[in-house]
Amino acid sequence: MIDEASAADAAAVVALWRACGLTRPWNDPDADFALALATPTATVLVAREGAEVSGSAMVGFDGHRGWIYYLAVAPERQRGGLGRALMAAAEAWLAARGVPKVQLMVREGNTAALGFYDALGLERQDVVVLGRFLEGDATR
Repeated sequence: MIDEASAADAAAVVALWRACGLTRPWNDPDADFALALATPTATVLVAREGAEVSGSAMVGFDGHRGWIYYLAVAPERQRGGLGRALMAAAEAWLAARGVPKVQLMVREGNTAALGFYDALGLERQDVVVLGRFLEGDATR
């Protein structure tokens, strides 16, 4: 079953993100989770097996396009269709809000994720992402 997360799911979802290698030292996943639940144009979707969280996707709309972050499936559940189901649920959540396009970012060396999204028919965009840290340690 896939539904919207509640604050009670925070620890399990963040633990899943960590287990799947999706967190980075410069991002606070607990704050990301809380902000998504507090923002009317975002949410966190969770897949459950009984009471256990086995997958998640953070989804949001920035006013131009939809974004998907933290798509995660518990390692023991990968390659069983749950990632596809989470993507479909995330896209349905966005479509229900009139969002015309979905985007996501994948680190260049993450060949497993790139293969997954290629198999789903997502197209690589001819875009270069630029950025910098606004405060703190720039070597993060």
